[in-house]
Amino acid sequence: MRIRDHSDQIPKPMVPIGSRPVLWHVMKWYAHFGHNDFVLCLGYGGEAIKRFFLNYDEATSNDFVLRKGGLDVEYQNRDIDDWTINFVDTGLDATIGERLIKVRRHLGDDTMFMANYSDGVTDLDLRSYVGWFEKQDAVASFISVQPPQSYHVASADKDGIVTELTPIGEIDHWINAGYFIFRSEIFDYIAHGEDLVVEGFHRLIPERKLVTYQYRGFWAPLDTFKEKVLLDDLAATGRGPWELWKPERNPE
Repeated sequence: MRIRDHSDQIPKPMVPIGSRPVLWHVMKWYAHFGHNDFVLCLGYGGEAIKRFFLNYDEATSNDFVLRKGGLDVEYQNRDIDDWTINFVDTGLDATIGERLIKVRRHLGDDTMFMANYSDGVTDLDLRSYVGWFEKQDAVASFISVQPPQSYHVASADKDGIVTELTPIGEIDHWINAGYFIFRSEIFDYIAHGEDLVVEGFHRLIPERKLVTYQYRGFWAPLDTFKEKVLLDDLAATGRGPWELWKPERNPE
């Protein structure tokens, strides 16, 4: 209900920002940094994600030349022609940890991999994040960001009388932004049916194997109608900070 017209019709990663779903924006961000091999852990609404890519329309977000009444279409640039996408049904009710376990076989011999909730966008330089993690003696990491500045933290006594109201930006609070990097050892810390954060991360913490990359740049979730309007407006006006792949963001 928080995203009104979309949340009860399609899975959250398929909620559009402009003409493309947020999932596409996240994948496009990874591809911009050269990571083009994807595994989609499908659950509720997985068929909508499959249909989107099976019926993918390059014309929606690319310039093209049309000739012969549409028989000949020449695209000026392409979106996903170099992507490899594995579509894996991981169950309707599976936890995040369970979904990771079910796609483990698709990692092959990779000793590191990335994962994402696919419900928020950022302008983070992925190369810096990966380079930082490679130097850490850790099994797992996540990007942490400060909550939106519009929130206030309320302190009250036992009778409910407010004693302090502090803008959250003035407090050193950080939240999990859902952009992860893991070493393959992460599978030693989660069992079937367990959650990544509740069980897995809480096993890593005593061993000092969980780290976070604190990021103060742009990050925006897609949880509410207000946030969708903001992201739609940024995309429509060409001011989306996360759209690092656009030519105007990378002038030659």
